[in-house]
Amino acid sequence: MKNSFQYTPWAGTTIDGGGNGPVLKIAIQKSGRLFDDSIKLLKDCGIDIKTGVNKLKADADNFPMEVFFLRDDDIPQYVQDKVADIGIVGENVLYEKDLPLTIVQKLGFSKCRLSVAVPKGEQYTGAPSLEGKVIATSYPVLVKKFLDKNNVDAQIHEISGSVEIAPGIGLSHAIVDLVSSGSTLFMNGLVETEVILKSEAALVRNEELSPEKLEILEKFLFRINAVRKAKNNKYIVLNTRDENLEKIFSLLPGIKSPTVVPLAEKGWSSVASVLNENDFWHRIENLKAAGAEGILVMPIEKMID
Repeated sequence: MKNSFQYTPWAGTTIDGGGNGPVLKIAIQKSGRLFDDSIKLLKDCGIDIKTGVNKLKADADNFPMEVFFLRDDDIPQYVQDKVADIGIVGENVLYEKDLPLTIVQKLGFSKCRLSVAVPKGEQYTGAPSLEGKVIATSYPVLVKKFLDKNNVDAQIHEISGSVEIAPGIGLSHAIVDLVSSGSTLFMNGLVETEVILKSEAALVRNEELSPEKLEILEKFLFRINAVRKAKNNKYIVLNTRDENLEKIFSLLPGIKSPTVVPLAEKGWSSVASVLNENDFWHRIENLKAAGAEGILVMPIEKMID
């Protein structure tokens, strides 16, 4: 699997939606959580797609893009066969299909993990515990790679759907399946023991896009990056005495430097900046300790460097 696409900031294009120029064809899942997250991403990027029940494709009204609604398992093959130019697909499906597609960018949503699970009370000390056992899964390619990597000889029983019931009906000793919260495993008397693959949605492309379609893709990526960066940051405004400003500044990374506006009350200023979500609360606590008051926190819709 390659991860070689080099994104360069979009510097302008004459391509507009609604014209007769080239159109970028994107394949997304036709239903489920990945569908919801993919449509939300398109909307957040300002791309208007009209969806409907059993609709197989749709054109964007304001961007040179056509959307195909497909089964998630079919998306990698459609992109590989150049029916679609790009696709949004879970890494679990992508690696299971084992096709030579390029990952343009991981998208940060629809996160899950492919894990080994065994009946509660069953001893599991690592992959060797599966020696000679029967494993039920919908991911035989990934499971075989896992077993081969660990030199384990086990039987793979391929099942489509409801994998978690297999041990309970005597069909297998263990399963390998997607796990999100773990509640389904718990309800079926199973315990998650080992993660084989951490997965999230990824944008993939075929290798033979025309220069015009690559230009549209760069424009799409420019929007994706602006949306994703905004979600990872918060805009804050706070008030503080002027004597605390230097200390406040040292705690605010900002994009370049904080914005400072004197308040009507002499000796006080308002400070505005951007904080990353990863260390947000830690910095807020330090800011309060440094004399920040009336801290206002606001989401950022788009963030463009």
